[in-house]
Amino acid sequence: MSNPGLPPSQVTTSVATFIARLRAVLAGALLNRYAGFLACIYLYSATIPKIGGLGEDSIPSSYVETALVLYLYYYFNTILRPSRVQALIAAIPIFLAYLGQDIYYMMYGRVFRIIELAEIPELLDILTPGFIALVVVVFLVPLLIFVFSINYRRVFAIAGGSLPLLLMAAAVEFFPNSYATAFEKVGNEIVTWSDQRSVENNGRFAMLFYREAQRVTAKQMTIPFRARTAYDHTAREFAGRIGNQRVNNNVHLIVMESLLDPTLFRGASFTTNPTHPDFARLFGNATGFSVSPVFGGGTSQAEFEVLCGVPAFRELGSVEFNAFTGAQAWCLPGLLKLAGYRTVASNAFKPNFFNAVPAYRGIGFGEAHFPQEYTGTTDTYLSIGDVSNENYMFDGTLFAQNLAFVANIVKDKQSPPILNYVLSIYGHLPHTLDNEKRPQVLTLIADHPDDQLERAANQYYYRTQAIAEYVNKLIDIDPHSLIILISDHLPPLQYGPNTYRDLRYLDNQENSRYLNRVLIIENGIAKHYPTIHHYDVPALVFNYLTAGTYCRENTCDFTQDRFIDNRVEYHTRYMSLMAHAAE
Repeated sequence: MSNPGLPPSQVTTSVATFIARLRAVLAGALLNRYAGFLACIYLYSATIPKIGGLGEDSIPSSYVETALVLYLYYYFNTILRPSRVQALIAAIPIFLAYLGQDIYYMMYGRVFRIIELAEIPELLDILTPGFIALVVVVFLVPLLIFVFSINYRRVFAIAGGSLPLLLMAAAVEFFPNSYATAFEKVGNEIVTWSDQRSVENNGRFAMLFYREAQRVTAKQMTIPFRARTAYDHTAREFAGRIGNQRVNNNVHLIVMESLLDPTLFRGASFTTNPTHPDFARLFGNATGFSVSPVFGGGTSQAEFEVLCGVPAFRELGSVEFNAFTGAQAWCLPGLLKLAGYRTVASNAFKPNFFNAVPAYRGIGFGEAHFPQEYTGTTDTYLSIGDVSNENYMFDGTLFAQNLAFVANIVKDKQSPPILNYVLSIYGHLPHTLDNEKRPQVLTLIADHPDDQLERAANQYYYRTQAIAEYVNKLIDIDPHSLIILISDHLPPLQYGPNTYRDLRYLDNQENSRYLNRVLIIENGIAKHYPTIHHYDVPALVFNYLTAGTYCRENTCDFTQDRFIDNRVEYHTRYMSLMAHAAE
């Protein structure tokens, strides 16, 4: 029997209907893909703050950020080979970029900036094998999946689709001021005092480009501050006054890596007092506080403030040291060198860490010593000793070598006075203890346990013992001197800011995560000062060396918040210093 089939007109109509329905289905699928992606971004933004990440308002309140992530997601979908999981693979780089910024914020308490990509080698250099393995699994493997899923035959799609991103990057680099001005008009509020709030208002990607535009603008802004002849003249004039007025005493300035005082946690207790008895006898109630510019990391930022006497505004980058070229910036060491001091830096870690060699030279150190194991030379008095079970050079090992070095200088009556600057590294994450040399002496008792805190507390016991021994011997060989020990920043511990909040560090007073211990000994006597800032240290040194004249002439009132009161003056000094440091 023959099959008459459908009339041609009905066949045409059926095909057209099928195509229309197919288009509708594809359009719906396309819509669902992007709607699902945005829903996941919203869900991520709402969830990550609950574990300490950036706030939940990044996407919902920012049209710029929404447009950016949708563009990136569309672009990635376009260049990938079609597959059942294409929609998921296209989202990988975006979510990893979000996650990376939030992990950075949770660990270090500050918002990531593009320029900090330059710090990745230093970061990898200090990570333990376990952390490196975690980074590989969480970040590298998914990125490789994305890279190998790209259809590299779609040359025009890859090149053309990247054009908006390239144009934006070009605008940031070549027209930064115009870019920032335009962003401020279309974006939400930029909170000048809070990177976190600004990101919450405008989004992670949007603020990355905005902050980079600000950095490039700031670098251009240093041009008017470059006046080398006048800058050098002012430095020589100041150093001359210090030299004429100075008390001819040595200065010992020690910056301690993450010297966390566990007794300051109101919501934690320990089976044994974490403070060694020798330390308690030496300092009593004379321990004080200084406000660090950083939390959880960024030692060089603390060094910058301590040595240069201005706040670390991060105008030329996330780390000021990275902008130093070796040109004279006339910080504390350089000024003392002009005044006749021998200026010596002793760093317990690697010379390539945070651009230390050019930075120390520009800051004004006449000589810098690093452990011979890291330099490949014996032209240094430092050696790290046995660090096989602790990763980093123990404070006592560093202090013993520095003490012997200083003793030889003090014995030489013909030697000029010395600025003895020491930077420790023990106490760095992950706070490992050598159980044979330094067995556990205490246990943490808290409702919110933190293994890193417990180890840091045990380290503190041994560290305070080493400090007491060092300072007592330093007083014996150099009784008429100024000794300052200051913690660079608080360590991130296991759960970052959450541990400090949950265990009530300093009762969670405002900015408590930036309050670090400072110990000051003048002519063998421990002195207590009101809370200072790290950038007040040079003023303390100059005041001591001039028997109080410096502060009488410059009104050193350490009890007031001079950063707020004199922000413009500090910023001007900062820009002038950085303009010459970056020459």
